[in-house]
Amino acid sequence: MKQLFLLLLAVSFMFGGLASPAIALTEEQRFVSEAWRLVDRAYVDDTFNHQNWWLVRQKALKQAIPDHESAYSSIQKMLAGLDDPFTRLLKPDQYRSLQTNTSGELTGVGLQISLDAETKVLKVIAPIAGSPADRAGVKPADTILKIDGVPTAGLSLDEAAERMRGATGSRVVLTIQRTDSEPLSVEIVRDRIALNPVTFELRVADSQSAERPKTKIGYVRLAQFNANATTEVSRAINLLEKQGAEAYVLDLRSNPGGLLLSGIEIARLWLDEGTIVYTVNRQGIEGSFEATGQALTKDPLVVLVNQGTASASEILAGALKDNQRATIIGERTFGKGLIQSLFDLSDGAGLAVTVAKYETPAHIDINKQGIKPDVIVPLDPLAITPLGTQRDRQYEAAVEFLTTPSMVAGAA
Repeated sequence: MKQLFLLLLAVSFMFGGLASPAIALTEEQRFVSEAWRLVDRAYVDDTFNHQNWWLVRQKALKQAIPDHESAYSSIQKMLAGLDDPFTRLLKPDQYRSLQTNTSGELTGVGLQISLDAETKVLKVIAPIAGSPADRAGVKPADTILKIDGVPTAGLSLDEAAERMRGATGSRVVLTIQRTDSEPLSVEIVRDRIALNPVTFELRVADSQSAERPKTKIGYVRLAQFNANATTEVSRAINLLEKQGAEAYVLDLRSNPGGLLLSGIEIARLWLDEGTIVYTVNRQGIEGSFEATGQALTKDPLVVLVNQGTASASEILAGALKDNQRATIIGERTFGKGLIQSLFDLSDGAGLAVTVAKYETPAHIDINKQGIKPDVIVPLDPLAITPLGTQRDRQYEAAVEFLTTPSMVAGAA
């Protein structure tokens, strides 16, 4: 027995000593571990940005976590190591605000923002059409240097968004910079933003065909992919069809995206058949979403895009382009080809986690590359041009394309 005990003791020293009993985690440590586990199970990159994710957890739990704010800080530090601005912690108020945004209503300035992965500067993806920021003249690709005098350097996306939120009627001053220009201050009055994301109108354009001198064009502008978007686009197409539309312009400029499934459902409104998008998770497994044979119209279609066309907008534009359903006119799009899922945390907070990337039907990965239009028509970024008017070069290019004799001849 003594020899057996000595043998066991020797083996225990060989493998690093006798096992100690498990130490119970504190409530804050369990919360950090909860967040770590969600990322561990779902994150798109199984290398976790080339780091040992288990050791990241161990290091986090070894640090003092005396209160809940410290737990939030610990989670944010873990996520920072992924170098992915779209995978982030949303504190309870931020999480509720995001859910309100996608549900179709919000209060604030109406900006979609991103954090440049390389420079770490805060950039505007696009203002929501008709929002206070839009009315104040904020433009896609503007750099936000300060919020009410506070430098944005070092702020996370959600910290910056939190500083721009506020009560209806309150004011916030953004210091912004545009390419090759001096910084300027823009005062914005916060307001409640009704998010009916669709505006539409039947327009009559002069045709280049002697046989059909006029062409009825349905102009549909989609500002965001929220819970209302599919219903409103469907309603717009149906009404325009009843009014005799012969061709369409779908305006996705400065549309920052939103709900993935909304983008897929809207693609189905235009497509009878074909793949809409491929999704690739960390196992490399491809899923796909297909058209269902229920297109509302087969009329010629032009899609307008610019640098503020992002995410779900790019899925829609890519689907229509690769299936030869539409001609894309404008500027190269933003280039966000990553898909996030939202996960609830036990205290009412949430995690936005990048769970997959997407590819267009032609298997093009547009992340950080964007979609190149079929016809490139730039706009002066400093000009204040009402979209969808005769002063809008991109819109006029779309009308010219749709009223050529070959397009008019092909109209139903």
